[in-house]
Amino acid sequence: MKAIIPSVKGTRDFYPADMAVRNYLYRTLRTVSEQYGYQEYDGPFLERIDLYAAKSGEELVKEQAFVFPDRGGDEITLRPELTPTLARMVAQRQGELTVPLRWWSFGPFWRYERPQKGRTREFFQWNIDLIGVSSPEADAELVAICAEFFRAVGLKPSQVQIMVNNRKLMDQSLADLGVGAELRPRVFRLVDRRDKMSAADWDGYALEMGLGAEQLAGLKALLADGELWRKSEDFLRFFAVLDALGVREYVRFDAQIIRGLDYYTGTVFEARDVDGGRAVLGGGHYDNLVSDVGGDPLPGVGFAMGDVMIGVVLEKYGLLPHSGALEGAALVTVFDGERLIDSFRLAGELRQAGLRVVCYPEPAKLPKQLKFADKMGIRFALIVGPDEAAQGLVTIKDLATRTQETTAQEKAAEKIAEMLAKPAAV
Repeated sequence: MKAIIPSVKGTRDFYPADMAVRNYLYRTLRTVSEQYGYQEYDGPFLERIDLYAAKSGEELVKEQAFVFPDRGGDEITLRPELTPTLARMVAQRQGELTVPLRWWSFGPFWRYERPQKGRTREFFQWNIDLIGVSSPEADAELVAICAEFFRAVGLKPSQVQIMVNNRKLMDQSLADLGVGAELRPRVFRLVDRRDKMSAADWDGYALEMGLGAEQLAGLKALLADGELWRKSEDFLRFFAVLDALGVREYVRFDAQIIRGLDYYTGTVFEARDVDGGRAVLGGGHYDNLVSDVGGDPLPGVGFAMGDVMIGVVLEKYGLLPHSGALEGAALVTVFDGERLIDSFRLAGELRQAGLRVVCYPEPAKLPKQLKFADKMGIRFALIVGPDEAAQGLVTIKDLATRTQETTAQEKAAEKIAEMLAKPAAV
């Protein structure tokens, strides 16, 4: 037997059922984004590696990016994230754009990571940013959008939580512990890695990098303090907005949330599956990204959510959409070869009336055609036999309710609309 050439490691094939899930996510996040007044945009799939080298972090650039020289010798990468691209796009037309900008995108990204459940090397990602405003209220709006999306897909606060922190608050708290300014970025990275190391290794690494025993104890106490946010006037305003928007139950403070990317300067947040602990999305506030790529200083806040992990979480809680891609569509059956053209004609008329219609492509026994419809999730089957054809009629079988009605062919679309309004189960 001839061997089938395998797909590239870490990539996915999107069969129709998988594509239905991807499109469902796209429709839902698009609706939520537009409800908040955000506009869709996108950037190139290829970028120069130096766009990321400055601010995305050494690990992403050296270990996770797909980097290759083009024929001119420039180092090119398949985009591993979109925020630096966004900053470049804003910087290029900064004088023409009306701020604040509210932009969102959904497209493919690539990272050279070890494939595992919830993580692939090629993935789709929702990116959404508010640029040109530096306020707790702007930060809260982005967190509220996260919560609105979770609500839209049926995830409850008992299933997913958005944990928030603020790097400025943590920077001041570390200063109060006597941690010098030059050491604080390393402590941030240490905090970000806490869940990825054993307690002993983490303690040892902290002492090795230069923290004293008292400072380490103070850091642990800081990370355990769930009320630390009350010391921040910005956070008091931030949570007031979430209360006003009715999404506060999805959000809680967690001093351990730091985010590994170096360009975050203020509020940072991650959404996690409460039961499994895996991050579903992450983001934060940045002040310097636009200026770092050559533009004038312009603050922003945004987040990114990959389609793989949110798909895992939705599947876990039974919230994925039905796989029947043709659910709600109609099948025009073919009674015999003599009436094949008539079936195609009826299918065309129904499409002109706005219906989704599949016409069986050849004469076949009716049970075979109905079985096909059932497997494809098609709800309605239209039958025009000799008796119906002689009177200009069509029988419409509702495969969901196991009922049928006979009507004039010119009224078939109207009758299907009536049947669609009825419950799909008896």
